[in-house]
Amino acid sequence: MTAVRLATFNVENLFARWKFKDGLDPQEAVKDGWAVDETKFDEYSDVDKEITGEAIRELKADVLALQEVENVDTLKHFRGSYLGGPSKYPYVAGIDGNDPRLIDVVVISKLPIVAVRSNQHLKTPGNARSELFSRDCLEVTIETPGGGQLLLFVQHFKSMVGGRAQTHQRRLVQATAVKQIVTQRLGPQPGDQPFAVLGDFNDYLDADDDGTTTAIDDLVGWDQVENVVTRRPAGDQWTHYYNKGAGEYRQLDYLLLSSSLAKASPAVPDIMRKGMPLRAAKYTGPRFDSIGQDRPKASDHCPVVMDVEMPKGG
Repeated sequence: MTAVRLATFNVENLFARWKFKDGLDPQEAVKDGWAVDETKFDEYSDVDKEITGEAIRELKADVLALQEVENVDTLKHFRGSYLGGPSKYPYVAGIDGNDPRLIDVVVISKLPIVAVRSNQHLKTPGNARSELFSRDCLEVTIETPGGGQLLLFVQHFKSMVGGRAQTHQRRLVQATAVKQIVTQRLGPQPGDQPFAVLGDFNDYLDADDDGTTTAIDDLVGWDQVENVVTRRPAGDQWTHYYNKGAGEYRQLDYLLLSSSLAKASPAVPDIMRKGMPLRAAKYTGPRFDSIGQDRPKASDHCPVVMDVEMPKGG
């Protein structure tokens, strides 16, 4: 078998220079075009980018799905400034998606990218004026060293901003659509094929005290995939820290391997927390230099990385 080191990472507003201010309605910023208005944007810190780059370099991933990237040009600039240039990650895939804040899902890879397909055109069932995906469901096909292919479905579902219960339906529709897309591409038993659904699902599996339930359990619990993060101890599966009350540590970032890939890949995924801010006090391990109480930091999410064993001929 051939191992491919696969990772996902929400890099939190990887913009070339400017990012939206916290709490800003993106529609207010774009209604007059893209002239930079200091009342609506903050200048992005190079220190944050340096730490994010350090985190990505330490992952040593062959293939990395990223969320919250401004565009491919920004990614290429980031690659050149912080990742060692095109020689380190020669292949890049991304298509401008639906988010009015201009945050997209992309892939960088040491292995050849041979096909890219967008689903941003899909509409919400029953509402032809509403895009189904908040960003996209980006399909990226990787050519693996054994001569086979690995199909990725990269996600960034609707956030919980505005309330988990209030945004539940949008994530539910998106998660349902992903299952349908995978089945359309790979047939009624897609788990027999080498694929992964990965990214920031913006939801966790536990129910809240008020009875609010998850929107993603039908996808994450699908018998055609495995949520490999559950191979870690129950208290050590969190990928995101939310600074509310006593603090919430949740898994929002997922690496769902097809059942055949999961069976062939015995490894336990790593969750890198060295780029988390100091306020995420549950993590007591080493951190990158320059990490602050809130900022600078790599991201408010932790990357998830795993060595995936491709089947023979894959």
